Amino acid sequence: MNSEAFITRLKIILEYYNLTSSTFADTIEVQRSSMSHLMSGRNKPSLDFVLKIVDKFPDVDLYWLLNGEGNFPKKNVNITIEQKKEVLEKTKNTTPSLFTHSEPTKEIPNTQFSESAKKLIKVVLLYDDGTFEEFKQ
Repeated sequence: MNSEAFITRLKIILEYYNLTSSTFADTIEVQRSSMSHLMSGRNKPSLDFVLKIVDKFPDVDLYWLLNGEGNFPKKNVNITIEQKKEVLEKTKNTTPSLFTHSEPTKEIPNTQFSESAKKLIKVVLLYDDGTFEEFKQ
């Protein structure tokens, strides 16, 4: 498999769905760094990576993705505008923004131990799914 050609076909998929590489990585449930390494040519795609693409995007033909043979989108799969919108909607819901969160900040009690002790201003908890919670004094 030609890595440069694979990357080109991957870019075609991203453009077709109007996705960033980060959103695409979240959609197929791989680490964003894996996607970055792949797009830069540092790494080659694993079988698992390829199968995740074909699983999440049914209009991507496996042979086209690997060898450039066949068509994208598949000729035998009629992808309606509604189905394309559904895939796009799923990707929007799976990519949380680093700078926004769904819950309002929570107030924490004043935990000042003495007059000269430092005061806690803010605590930020970062989760592995890209979300976070912010607690302010």
